[in-house]
Amino acid sequence: MAKGWGVVVSCEHAGSQIPSRFRSCFQSDGARKALASHRGWDPGSLALGRRLSKAFGAPLVVNHISRLLVEVNRSPGHSQLFSEYSKSLMETDRRFVLDTIYKPHRDCVELMIREALRDGSRVLHVGSHSFTPSLNGEKRNADIGFLYDPSRKAEKKLCIAWQAALHESGPEFRVRRNYPYLGSADGLTTYLRKTLRTPRYLGIELEVNQRFLKPENRRVWSRLQERIVESLRSIIIHD
Repeated sequence: MAKGWGVVVSCEHAGSQIPSRFRSCFQSDGARKALASHRGWDPGSLALGRRLSKAFGAPLVVNHISRLLVEVNRSPGHSQLFSEYSKSLMETDRRFVLDTIYKPHRDCVELMIREALRDGSRVLHVGSHSFTPSLNGEKRNADIGFLYDPSRKAEKKLCIAWQAALHESGPEFRVRRNYPYLGSADGLTTYLRKTLRTPRYLGIELEVNQRFLKPENRRVWSRLQERIVESLRSIIIHD
């Protein structure tokens, strides 16, 4: 890792697991179908998160529980914190979910970042995510997306440089900033910016198109992960 930088990687939607206590909420055909789809988890996000973690010697914090039980990438009180399958849980069950799944993941990510900040380093927190190639009949026209808060100069500068480095090393990949979502919307990185209150924290959500996970795209998927890692390494080393 380059001097003056620390990296923390998190994966909020690594799996679609449902604890046995709550499986009765997901017995319908619709619920099972949703769990297996992009609504239930982010396919490929864990593989990419592991690749980044290994490359930068970074801690990796992983949540394997489906966001259809609880969305760890949303703030308390958010309308999407619990899905249509879990919002009818009793208050005691909701509290149990928040105390044993939601809070431990978010607290662990924050702890890793605070530890990295203690030595005076800038800390890059990469949230590894993936997105479905099309949503509501609309095709997404990007392969990689960087989500960040454009009002934070360091985040904007890093994402512009990362986009340029990726274009130089792999022009075949379409890279967009704050797409397919806005990085300033509610999420874990948004919460951490407000909580940590330091410009030395850079929270970037990395979004990759799930089309690369098709069996026929296995080699391209491997190359894409390599390009993401090497392009990030190049801009951190020369920063």
